[in-house]
Amino acid sequence: MLEKSISALLTVLAGVGGALLLFYLLNKIAELLPERWEERLKPILYILPAYLAITLYLIYPAIQTGINSLKDQSSTEWVGFENYTELLSSSNFRDTLFNTILWIIIVPVVTVIFGLAIAVLADRLRPKSENLVKTIIFLPMAISMIGAAIVWNFIYEVRPKGQPQIGLQNAVIGLFGMDPIAWLEKSQFHLNSLMLMLILLWAQVGFSMVLLSAAVKGVPGDTLEAARIDGANERQIFFQVVVPQIKGTIITVFVTVTIGVMKIFDIVYVTTNGNFNTNVIGNEFYNQLTTNFNNGAASAIVVLLMLAVIPIMIYQVRHFKAEEAAA
Repeated sequence: MLEKSISALLTVLAGVGGALLLFYLLNKIAELLPERWEERLKPILYILPAYLAITLYLIYPAIQTGINSLKDQSSTEWVGFENYTELLSSSNFRDTLFNTILWIIIVPVVTVIFGLAIAVLADRLRPKSENLVKTIIFLPMAISMIGAAIVWNFIYEVRPKGQPQIGLQNAVIGLFGMDPIAWLEKSQFHLNSLMLMLILLWAQVGFSMVLLSAAVKGVPGDTLEAARIDGANERQIFFQVVVPQIKGTIITVFVTVTIGVMKIFDIVYVTTNGNFNTNVIGNEFYNQLTTNFNNGAASAIVVLLMLAVIPIMIYQVRHFKAEEAAA
């Protein structure tokens, strides 16, 4: 334990010290230039490490992934768009796309609704009670997605009829004389996918609540009081006064959760590994790469995911710029 602590401390010191040394050397280089060029080039030299890191760890891998998506499974021969056509013509992959779309449609909307509802209701409590409620709801954020999936695996656990049920849900329905249900295997109406979405909702509602609660508290009291004087009831005040003023935060939370949902992997991998028609894009990529050893198909999946995320990122950036301009 002591060795690991020392190693971690040395790693942090080396990282911080290396960064300080790098910028010290860049500053010295800038000072060797003529004064006119120093003023022009010093900002560029300071941001150069960041651009190099982005190029090395983001742009280059993205380009290489795009190239690999046009090659065979061993990335040795060109096959053109064959990987894309095989994926999109596969019924299993189309089911995977449909499941991913269900996640994208349901999880962000429900997360925002529940987060906003809890934020508004908690705001009406006394400070101590409000802090306690928010702490309890935020606690799942401290658990990794893998940990959350393991916890909920126990909740959904099913044993044969007649045996003691250690799964919470089957134990509860057993009190009413109902037979145990294999929740994660029951694919009718995508019930098992909904059960998996519930895990992410449990983990993400706290994040949504914290941001939306701060936004709700930021609504000027004068506007609320003016609306009440004008005869508006609480429902009208919420939808016509509060929501429009926190629209920017709602959009930010929605987009952030949507991007996270598009990349969801660990929950599905730990619980079902995509079986029983619960597969999603992230898990399919992992299986293609590590189980099928198909670099071409895995790269094509990543490219499709990047193409889907880029428009959302562009919208998010434009939204931030519009918010800054309005402010």
